[in-house]
Amino acid sequence: MPKVLVSDKLSETAVQIFRDRGIDVDFEPNLGKDKEKLLSVIDQYDGLAIRSATKATEKIIAAAENLKVIGRAGIGTDNIDKEAASKKGIIVMNTPFGNMTTTAEHAIAMMFAVARQIPEASASTHAGKWEKSKFMGVELTGKTLGVIGAGNIGGIVCDRAKGLKMKVIAYDPFLSEEKAAKMGVEKVELEDLFPRADFITLHVPKTEQTANMITAERIAQMKKGVRIINCARGGLVDEDALAEALKSGHVAGAAFDVFAVEPATDSPLFNLSNVVVTPHLGAATTEAQENVALQVAEQMSNYLLDGAVENALNMPSMTAEEAKVMGPWVKLAGHLGAFIGQMTDEPIKAINILYDGAVANMNLPALNCAVIAGIMKRVNPDVNMVSAPVIAAERGINISTTNQSKSGVFDAYIKVTVVTEERERSIAGTVFSDGKPRFIQIKGINVDAEIGRHMVYTTNEDVPGIIGLLGNTMGKAGVNIANFTLGRNTPGGEAIALLYIDHPVPNDAIKALEATGMFTQVENLEFDVA
Repeated sequence: MPKVLVSDKLSETAVQIFRDRGIDVDFEPNLGKDKEKLLSVIDQYDGLAIRSATKATEKIIAAAENLKVIGRAGIGTDNIDKEAASKKGIIVMNTPFGNMTTTAEHAIAMMFAVARQIPEASASTHAGKWEKSKFMGVELTGKTLGVIGAGNIGGIVCDRAKGLKMKVIAYDPFLSEEKAAKMGVEKVELEDLFPRADFITLHVPKTEQTANMITAERIAQMKKGVRIINCARGGLVDEDALAEALKSGHVAGAAFDVFAVEPATDSPLFNLSNVVVTPHLGAATTEAQENVALQVAEQMSNYLLDGAVENALNMPSMTAEEAKVMGPWVKLAGHLGAFIGQMTDEPIKAINILYDGAVANMNLPALNCAVIAGIMKRVNPDVNMVSAPVIAAERGINISTTNQSKSGVFDAYIKVTVVTEERERSIAGTVFSDGKPRFIQIKGINVDAEIGRHMVYTTNEDVPGIIGLLGNTMGKAGVNIANFTLGRNTPGGEAIALLYIDHPVPNDAIKALEATGMFTQVENLEFDVA
C-alpha cells in the first residue's frame, strides 16, 4: 500500500480522497515547518503532498529514499528543487488551473480598490471621520485597461474588464491577431500600451525577460495618472521607481498583492496613501484552496495506484511501459521545441510536427506536449506537458501532426516547423542507438549535432574564416568548446554553426561576434539535458 505524507494544510476532503483510494496517509499539517523532523521521516513515504510552507530541498529529496511523487497544491513550485527531484526519478506535479479565476478576481478587486481609494476611505470612516470630499475616485467604465500577459489569468481579467465596459488592450508575445479578435481585445506592443492605458495590470511569470520589466524609464512612458496593478509575481516592477512616481503624482495609484521579497515586511510602497497592498492573497479563497487540494490528491493517487501522470513538471503524460521506450524521444521533442522557442520572438500562428518511421507509432500526444512545452517555456517557465496544449490553444496556435513511413537514412526522426506572420522555422532530430538525441537538420541544412546544456547558434554566409573566428572568440572568452558542428545549403550560400560549450558565452563575446559583420545571427541557447 502506498504511503503519503501531507505536510501542509490541505482540506480534510482531500486527505479523505487518499484514504478512499486505499492509500495510507499521514496528515501532519505543521510538519513542513520543522525541517529536521521532515528530514528524519521522509524516507518512509512514497508521496509528499504540500502547499508553500514545506521546502522540498535537495537535502530533503536526497533523504527521500522511497519517494516517487511530490504534489504541489497550487501552481508555484519554487519551494521544490525540481532538478534534484528529476535526477532522483521523483515526479513533481502541480495544479496549474485551480486558482485562475480567484487570482483574476483579486486583480479586478484591487483595481476597484485603487480606483475608489476604498482601503483609505474605510480606515478614515472607522476612525470616526467623515472625509467625503477627500476620497474622490474615478470610474472604470470607458477607461483603457492595459493587460500585460493574456494567458490563463490575464484572459479572464480581459473578459471581466470587458464586462465592466472598459477598453482592453493586451500585450503578449504569443497572442495572435486572430485570438485577440476572438477575445475582443486589441493586441498591442508594450510601447503602445504604456502611453494609452489608464490602468495597467500584470499577468506574466517572473523570468529573465520579465524581471524588472516596469522600470523608471517605462513608467515615464506611461500616461500621467495611470494606476498599476500587480497580482502576478513580485519583482516584475521596480518598487523604488514606482514609489517615486507615486509620490510625484505621475502614477495616480497602485495595487500590489506580490512583492520582490516575501514575506514583505518592508517595501518602498508601504505607507503611501495611494497604494493598496495585500499579503499575496491572489489564490486565497475557500474555493481555490479546496480545488487545488482535491486536484493534487486525485493526481497523486492516480499515479501511485495506476501509473498515470498528470500535470507533471518534469515528465510527460504516459504509461510506465511507454516511458521506457519513449524517454529519449520525449527529450528530443522538448529540445526541438526549446530550440525554436528560443529563436522565435514574434507570435506563433501554427506548430507543425512531422513524425517519420518508428516514432510515428509511439504515444504522439505525449510527444506533441513535449514539443509545445519546449516552445512555450521561453515565456512561461511553469508550463508543463499537460498545460502546454491548453496554453497554445488559448493563444490561437494551430497544432498539426503528420505521420509517415520511413523516408530517409534514419529509422525515425521528428521535424518541427513553426509558422509566424513573418517566417517559417524548422528543425529536425533523431535518437541514435546510444539513446542520445541529436539535431540532424536546421532550416533545411543537414547537420549532426550533439545536444548540450549550453550551446551557441550562428548563421552566416559560407566564407572562409568562420571556424577560426568562432574558435578564437571562444578562447578569448574562456569558453571551452565540447563539440563544433557546421552545415551549409550550397557552397558560398547560407551556413550555420552549432557549438556545444561548457558554459554560456558572455554577452560581450556575443556582441564582438556580431560586430564583425560576418554573422546574420548569434544566439546563446540553453537546453534541459538533466
